[in-house]
Amino acid sequence: MRTLFLALCLAAIPAMADDMYTFALPDAITVSSPAGIETGWGYSLHNESSSLWLVTTDLTAATFQHATPDLIFDFPDLAPGATVTVPYNPLTAAGLYQIAWDTNTPAGFVNSGIFRLTAEWWSGDPLAGGNFVSAAPSASQSYTTALAPEPATLGLAASFLSVFGIVCSLRRRVARS
Repeated sequence: MRTLFLALCLAAIPAMADDMYTFALPDAITVSSPAGIETGWGYSLHNESSSLWLVTTDLTAATFQHATPDLIFDFPDLAPGATVTVPYNPLTAAGLYQIAWDTNTPAGFVNSGIFRLTAEWWSGDPLAGGNFVSAAPSASQSYTTALAPEPATLGLAASFLSVFGIVCSLRRRVARS
């Protein structure tokens, strides 16, 4: 009896190994924006199973300091072999997550953490009679977001460098004369 049980367990291992999925951030792992401007991440999911549906159930992120986070993930259900890629779009609030830096964020501040996705395996389309089979392994993706300098600050820095270049050029001319 024990041998039969062991044989059944070992026979199930290859089938379970096929039931995997990938979770990625296709846009960028690191995003940046000035204070008050939203930035975020898109996502890509691929159901590698040849027979089971992948049903996404939860998405968590580490705590964002000096920023207001917004979960914009649409929790897709993927048929066997299906892939979905959703780039971040702040105008339509499409993607995985977005944040807006607080106006009092210290210059150069960075948030880093991990997005963790949980899902389930279903025998068919969960909206058309499929049945729950088991929990899928959770998947994670690291991220970083950095406070970018204000556009006005960048313009001021560019102006300063231009003036500095002109002054250096004039000094060289005067020195040659």
